[in-house]
Amino acid sequence: MAPAHATSQAAVTSCQPPVIRQDDFIQSVADALQYISYYHPTDYIRNLAAAWEREESPAAKDAMAQILINSRMCAEGHRPICQDTGIVTVFLKIGMDVRWDAAMGIQQMVDEGVRRAYAHAGNKLRASVLADPAGLRRNTSDNTPAVVNMTVVPGSTVDVIVAAKGGGSEAKSKFAMLNPSDSIVDWVLKTVPTMGAGWCPPGMLGIGIGGTAEKAMLLAKEALMEPIDIGDLRARGPSNRLEELRLEIFDKVNALGIGAQGLGGLTTVLDIKIRDYPTHAANLPVALIPNCAATRHAHFVLDGSGPVALEPPSLEDWPKLTYDASKGRRVDLDSVTRDEVASWKPGEVLLLNGRLLTGRDAAHKRIVGMLDRGEPLPVEFSGRFIYYVGPVDPVRDEAVGPAGPTTATRMDKFTDQVLEQTGLLGMIGKAERGPAAIEAIRRHRSVYLMAVGGAAYLVSKAIRAARVVGFEDLGMEAIYEFTVQDMPVTVAVDSAGESVHRTGPREWQARIGRIPVVVETG
Repeated sequence: MAPAHATSQAAVTSCQPPVIRQDDFIQSVADALQYISYYHPTDYIRNLAAAWEREESPAAKDAMAQILINSRMCAEGHRPICQDTGIVTVFLKIGMDVRWDAAMGIQQMVDEGVRRAYAHAGNKLRASVLADPAGLRRNTSDNTPAVVNMTVVPGSTVDVIVAAKGGGSEAKSKFAMLNPSDSIVDWVLKTVPTMGAGWCPPGMLGIGIGGTAEKAMLLAKEALMEPIDIGDLRARGPSNRLEELRLEIFDKVNALGIGAQGLGGLTTVLDIKIRDYPTHAANLPVALIPNCAATRHAHFVLDGSGPVALEPPSLEDWPKLTYDASKGRRVDLDSVTRDEVASWKPGEVLLLNGRLLTGRDAAHKRIVGMLDRGEPLPVEFSGRFIYYVGPVDPVRDEAVGPAGPTTATRMDKFTDQVLEQTGLLGMIGKAERGPAAIEAIRRHRSVYLMAVGGAAYLVSKAIRAARVVGFEDLGMEAIYEFTVQDMPVTVAVDSAGESVHRTGPREWQARIGRIPVVVETG
C-alpha cells in the first residue's frame, strides 16, 4: 500500500555512508503524523467496507457506516478521524552504517516532530499526554513525549513506523503469564469479552507470545503495524502454527457476537495479528493489545536524500455512503422531560437538537469534589444532558473540531452521585456502562445514549456552536456547552436499566452459531 510505506524522494548515488539530517528526520515524523490523523490505511477501509456489506445487524451496520462516512470526510477535509489523536509510538530500525547530521538525540528529534505535527495551524491535533501520571497529571500541551522503540540493524537507512494510539483502545490492553500447558485461544476468548466496547470495534487484535513480560507487550504492539490480510491467509491456507492460530482466534472472536461498537453483530475484529519470541521453559507470556476503528500508522524509510513525502491514497478506495438523518426521532434538549425520556426504547436512534453540556474524567472528579464540599457548580445540570467528550480545537470556520465520545465506563464511579445531586437527566458516551452505573440510571429514571466512537468529524458537523462554561483551566477536559443540530445517538441504556450492550451481543452470539462463516479478501 503506497501511502503506508514510502522512501525518500531521490536515491542516494554516493558510495559514502548516508547522512540523515536532523530536520529531514523531524519533518518526516511530523508529516507522517499529520497524514495518519486524517487518512485511514486503505487496507482497513477495504476490509471494513467488506464487513459493512456482510453485516446483518442493523445497529452494527449503522455504526460501521458512520465510521466509513467519517473516514472519507476526514480524508477530504484533512481533519482528525478521532478526537483522541493518540499518544505517539515510534518504531525505529537504525542502520549501523548511518551517519547523523544532528545536534539532538533520537528522542528529542521524535518529540520535535510530534510538537510540529500537533501544533499544525491547519489541522491542530488534541494534546492528550499528561506528565506526572501518578500525581498532578499536568497536560504537556504538545503531546510530547512520544514512546520510542529503537533497534540497531545492518544497513544504511533509518526505517520508521509512526503510530498514534488512542487511550480508549490502549486502556483495554491485557497481559497474562500463562502456564506452558494453558490454551492461548481459551485465554483470548475469556479475555476479549471483559474488554467491553471501549476499544471501538471493529478493529484488530495484536497478540504477543513469548519472550518476557515486556517483550510480549512489545510484540503485540508491533503486530498491529502489519497490514490486514486475513482474507488472503484464509484463501491460501495457513503454513505454520501462528497462521493457524490467527484463523482460529479470528473466527472464534467474531463468533462471540460483540460486533461494531459492542452492539452485537457479525464482525468484531477485521484481523488477528500474532508475533512470537522464544521464552523460558517455565513461562508462557501472552499479551493482547487492540487497535480501534481509528487505526493510525504509517511506514517510511529515510536514506539520506531528504524528507519523506507520503503519497495520498485514492478516494476511490472509500465507499460512497451518506448518512440519512431522517430516520431518527428528533429530541429538543432544551425542553425534554423525564417522562419523554422514559418513552425511549433500547436501540432507538435519536437526533439531538439544542444545548448540550460536556464533561469527562477531570471535570467529573472536580464536580464530585465540589458537591462533597457543598460548593456551587459553575453550571446548572438539572434536566440537562452531558456528553463525555474532549474535543479537538477548531480551525477555520468550525464551531469545534472533531468531537467523538470517550469511554463512558470511566465515569461510572461518579454516576450515582452526579445523578442524585445535580438532577442530570442523561449522559452520552461510547461503549457499555457497568452494573453500578446501570442501576443508578434505573433508580434515577435517567438514560445513557451512545455516539459512535471513530466518527468524531461526522459528529462535529452536528455541533453548530461551542463555548466553555466551566473549568477552563482543564483545556480539552473543560465543561463546554454545545449547540447541536440532529446529532445522531442510540439509546444504549433506557430508564428501566435495559442495556443494548448486554442484549445485542447475546442475541448475535446465538445467531452466529447458525450462520456459515464467510470471509472475503479486502
